[in-house]
Amino acid sequence: MAYEDKRVVAEAAHSLVLEGRERLMVAGVTQVESFNEAEIVMGTTRGGLTIRGEGLHMERLSVDTGDVAVTGLIYSLEYDDAVAEKGGFFSRLFR
Repeated sequence: MAYEDKRVVAEAAHSLVLEGRERLMVAGVTQVESFNEAEIVMGTTRGGLTIRGEGLHMERLSVDTGDVAVTGLIYSLEYDDAVAEKGGFFSRLFR
């Protein structure tokens, strides 16, 4: 029986680091759809992400690495449901 090489291609790493609700670093950003001082909507490798707050500013956006730094008072971080439909953690858990 021949050996089959089944390699899983890892998607770009996605991470969030929130420091005191005033500084957020996001890795794995694929696009920024819209932004203003109250809301930032972006696409990540793990689905859409909406950041809501007050006085939000994108300090750094690196297209090459997919890193974004946001400052301001952060109220909420919300992912859209597209990840669950594509096979997120819980969909794999309950198969």
